[in-house]
Amino acid sequence: MQLVVARIGRAHGIKGEVTVEVRTDEPELRLGPGAVLATDPASAGPLTIASGRVHSGRLLLRFEGVHDRTGAEALRNTLLIADVDPEELPEGEDEYYDHQLIDLDVVTKDGEEVGRITEISHLPTQDLFVVERPDGTEVYVPFVEEIVTEIDLEEQRAVIDPPPGLIDDRAEVASSRDAADTGDDA
Repeated sequence: MQLVVARIGRAHGIKGEVTVEVRTDEPELRLGPGAVLATDPASAGPLTIASGRVHSGRLLLRFEGVHDRTGAEALRNTLLIADVDPEELPEGEDEYYDHQLIDLDVVTKDGEEVGRITEISHLPTQDLFVVERPDGTEVYVPFVEEIVTEIDLEEQRAVIDPPPGLIDDRAEVASSRDAADTGDDA
């Protein structure tokens, strides 16, 4: 099975290094020197990691055969894909691979059906479940502990405790304009 483990960013310096947006909880395992990674687009790879280092909080990688800034810039926005044994599970108790979460049924803590996870969107601040509702519409559920209270892989479901307005129209909109409209017009 193949998992996206990183996205190549901009070139760093003139010797072929690139910044990397890490998309794995195990970068030391997946993005170490000698790792051979498939790419999307496939025409960019496979790429073999020659070296890696952290600079100002960002992971920098250099690939075999890429020796200058021009070669590094040509790789920008390329996805790095690792082959992973489908039976392999993440080390952490509350960690999951995307393929484990796709197609889980999503229900509220009260048992109300919300839909089915069709995609995991990895954003800089948090991950989102893209949930397809029974009527075909989509809802986005932040994958945070306060909202996603349980992942049960055996039962193939994710239990959520959504705040008002996340999956329905229960949200109350408070506006200072509403308060001004109730004032006296003297």
